[in-house]
Amino acid sequence: MRGAGQILLVATYELGRQPPGITWPKAFLERAGFRPAALDLQVEQLDEARIRAARLIALSVPMHTALRLGLRAAQRIRSLQPDALLCFHGLYAPLHAPLLRRAGAAAVLGAECEEELVALAGALERGEPIPSATPPPRLPLAKPARLKRLDYPVPSRSGLPAPERYARLAEGGRERVAGHAEATRGCKHRCLHCPVPALYQGRFFAVPEETVLADVAQQVERGVTHVTFGDPDFLNGPAHALRVARALHRRFPDLTFDFTAKVEHLVEEAALLPELRACGALFAVSAVESLSDEVLARLHKGHTRAGVLAAFEACRAAGISLRPSLLPFTPWSTLAGYLALLDTFEAQGWVEALDPVQLSIRLLVPPGSLLLEAEPGLFGPLDEGSLSHRWTHPDPRMDRLQREVAALAEAGASRGEPAARTFEAVHQLARGIAGLPHRHPTAHHPVGGVAGPRLTESWFC
Repeated sequence: MRGAGQILLVATYELGRQPPGITWPKAFLERAGFRPAALDLQVEQLDEARIRAARLIALSVPMHTALRLGLRAAQRIRSLQPDALLCFHGLYAPLHAPLLRRAGAAAVLGAECEEELVALAGALERGEPIPSATPPPRLPLAKPARLKRLDYPVPSRSGLPAPERYARLAEGGRERVAGHAEATRGCKHRCLHCPVPALYQGRFFAVPEETVLADVAQQVERGVTHVTFGDPDFLNGPAHALRVARALHRRFPDLTFDFTAKVEHLVEEAALLPELRACGALFAVSAVESLSDEVLARLHKGHTRAGVLAAFEACRAAGISLRPSLLPFTPWSTLAGYLALLDTFEAQGWVEALDPVQLSIRLLVPPGSLLLEAEPGLFGPLDEGSLSHRWTHPDPRMDRLQREVAALAEAGASRGEPAARTFEAVHQLARGIAGLPHRHPTAHHPVGGVAGPRLTESWFC
């Protein structure tokens, strides 16, 4: 088992990044003496030889899209290597444990699972019973008994495709090779729609500064000039974030980075933003979700519409572009609210900071979601095809609008059209569905006349 190829780590989708769902488990396994192989289906074809050589195949499913693709990959994997032990791990694995077991999974692992994966590999090597059997989620999910701070090794990136094959940083009309790192794992917040609280229950763990620095250093050696911090919230521990940013800037003064942070953290820690910018921060991603205070309260987001405006202003003052993620279609959203969101983005000059797909995102409610407890009776049974509990908007126009906006966003992305053009088409569509007259298109001008920095892979869930 400890020979090369006996363990295969597989990723399907991780936002176009070199996948932490491979790099972290690979490092833990290598430290234990194993020599796992890797297969990243984001940028590689399914390699039959690697699959047939494996006795343990671990599929990373950290998000909804990854799980859908992972289930499809598992079918092919089982047909090629029916004797291998199949394991699913990542945020979405425990939430869908019954489905994954029917798909052939012998083990389902969740938060902070790398040591469990090592134990699984060891048991298989020794011919012992499989040690991990994650039960189906309950409401609320009990805090995992083994959830603890791990001894994090430096993520292992050997054997993975080169960084230039992944999403790049687009800035000022040119592209740069981008990498990925994590300074923390988990999140101290409990936003009801997010899968992270269902597993981490308000806990987060800091990755040691020296580990983060070593990980970035190995990527810089391979040509990376920009790093995305993929933490659920880089500012969960603001002092730690600042130490990491300072250390990186001292060692790699030309390196730039982006990070994700809650609206409330961008406002509360506004004083830190100028120094983060001086250390190389180009943009921040924030889960704005909605500009409706009612919707934000229902989701327990911890911010308001006024907070969103304050976060944009704090980032603007610091010279950091704010790229919002949205959740405009929920059971509590309204058509008037959707139009107000579009009007606000246009009036504030935020259109060029928006990936148009964000205008189409519909609430997903996986098993174990905190929303099922907070809103009893609102959601229907689990639809395993969509991996979400069913819900229908009380206003049929909203469900129609969501489908048509999704089609517009997909078509615009396939043509490579500017965000402003897709935004205008969505605006006209929403007005039409609301029975409002067609309007003359409005010119959109990014701040400074140039679209802000972004990654070439649009954000999906």
